[in-house]
This record gives sequence, structure tokens and C-alpha cells, in this order.
Amino acid sequence: EEDLLNDVCKEVVDKWSESQIVDAKEEKEDEIQAITSMMEKQARIVVKPKEVSQEEKQRKAALLAQYANVTDEEEYPFPDPAQKPLSGSRVLSALNTPPALFRNTNVEDVLNARKLERELLRDEFQKKKEQDKLQREKDKLAKQERKEKEKKRTQKGERKR
Repeated sequence: EEDLLNDVCKEVVDKWSESQIVDAKEEKEDEIQAITSMMEKQARIVVKPKEVSQEEKQRKAALLAQYANVTDEEEYPFPDPAQKPLSGSRVLSALNTPPALFRNTNVEDVLNARKLERELLRDEFQKKKEQDKLQREKDKLAKQERKEKEKKRTQKGERKR
């Protein structure tokens, strides 16, 4: 009976190991199938090129040409309000250049911010100066009052003698 029991156990273990091998093969086949289906779906997706009208191409070319013409040393065609009125040659050069789409105000903003900061500091300095002056006057009056009190006290002491 023991031999029969061992044979049965061995047969069960063999069948179980065979089924495990078959399951692993099936899982690998399923994974391969899933990957191939995903690749096929991606291959079917076609990106359509964007259709650009002739007008948009011209607008883009004009913008690029404008940016290529303006350098750091050059000014935008907008007149600077701090400058003198346009002279004859400057008028012609301003008219010949294409109008800019925007005005670069970074420099003006920085200068205005510095100017505002200086004004605020000047105001604060004036206030502090006035406060110091008032404090000096108060101190002077307090010193004078102390002297007068001391004087009165000494006079009182002399009278008692």
C-alpha cells in the first residue's frame, strides 16, 4: 500500500508541475498578444499634417522678418516721449520701418520704479528730519525745565539756611 501511495503522490505532483508550465506559457502568449495588438493600434494612428493657409504663412514670415530686423541697439519705431520731435530724416526712417506689434517698456518700467523709490526715500528722509528736529526741541525744553527745577530747589535750600 505504501508503494501505491507514493506512486499516487508522485503522479499528482507531476500533473501539477505540467499544469504550471502550461499556465506560464499561456500567460507569456497573452502578454505577447497584448503587446502586438497595442503596436498595431499605434501603427494605425496617423497624424495629419496641419494645413496652414497662405495668409498665415505670410503673417508668420512678416513677424520673423520684423524680429530679425530689430536689434538691441536699434529703437522701435515708436518715438520716445523724452526725445525731441521727429526731424525730417527721422520721420522718413520711422515711416519706412514696419510698425512694431508691441512696445518694449522694460527700460521705462525700471527707470520709473527707481524714480518712485528715490521719491519715497526722499519723503521718508524729510519726515525723519522733521521728527528729529521736533525731538531735539522737546529734549531742549526738557533740559531747560530740569535746569529751572534744579535752580528753584537750590534757591529754596539757600533760603532755609
